[in-house]
Amino acid sequence: MTDHVLVIGEALVDVVVRPEGTETHPGGSPANVALGLAKLGRAADLLTHLGLDPHGVLVADHLQDAGVRLTPGSAGPGATSVATASIGADGSATYDFAIDWHLSPGVRLRNAPLAVHTGSIAAVLEPGASDVLKVVRALRHGATFTYDPNARPTLMGEPSAARAATERFVRIADVVKASDEDLAWLTGGDVDDAARAWARMGPAVVVVTRGADGASAYLHDGREIHAPGVPVSVADTVGAGDSFMSGLIDGLWTAGLLGGAQRAALREVDDATVTAILERCVRIGALTCSRPGANPPTADELGF
Repeated sequence: MTDHVLVIGEALVDVVVRPEGTETHPGGSPANVALGLAKLGRAADLLTHLGLDPHGVLVADHLQDAGVRLTPGSAGPGATSVATASIGADGSATYDFAIDWHLSPGVRLRNAPLAVHTGSIAAVLEPGASDVLKVVRALRHGATFTYDPNARPTLMGEPSAARAATERFVRIADVVKASDEDLAWLTGGDVDDAARAWARMGPAVVVVTRGADGASAYLHDGREIHAPGVPVSVADTVGAGDSFMSGLIDGLWTAGLLGGAQRAALREVDDATVTAILERCVRIGALTCSRPGANPPTADELGF
């Protein structure tokens, strides 16, 4: 077994529109998770699709400079996807997308990752989503599977259809992370009840992020654990949830809970371990919000 996490999903260019001007940055939720893991000192492979265009070169160089390993075959014909993020006065972001999502038949994976992560557009948008599901199912026996729906209403259609596509991944996931906004949009109901329902579908733990109010964990056995928010001056929220997800995977890795052989131990994780991981993830998300763009902190910046 190689000590790495395989992240599967979109890598794209974020065009960030602010009142004071427009900026262009590499982005994409799964790519941001891989970036966050690399900045925390973890080995992360990214299976994605990038075009052989200037945007693709920009994204590939950005990820590789941070230490992310692009899976061979991830770059190929076609355009690199673009997401336009419009930043409101409160720092919140709304998105518009020009997306082409598929996996190349020529990709070559390293064997036996400790964990596999996917989410967002990659798990819903065809033709790539079905291929992602096949890869996850093929690797899941030996790896922890983590999932973040990271809902994008402008791309995912009606909530009922998006929910069906999302829940096929929830049912096979070991760990699910979702924002309260994701759950409210996907289920149309109470966020806590929705998280409890997902926890009963199969995951060991479902984590719900609540912005300034912190985060909560809903375990399969009915336990619920909350970590308060960390006060911060918000530059914007771009990439904060992805940084939180990176911290969640990193925290489970530190606790020795990644890998298929640790699946039973993950389901028996104690409250103190979950609390410590949540608190660290909340801090990671807050630090990301304190600076523009998807710029997750390093382990040194966290100070622990």
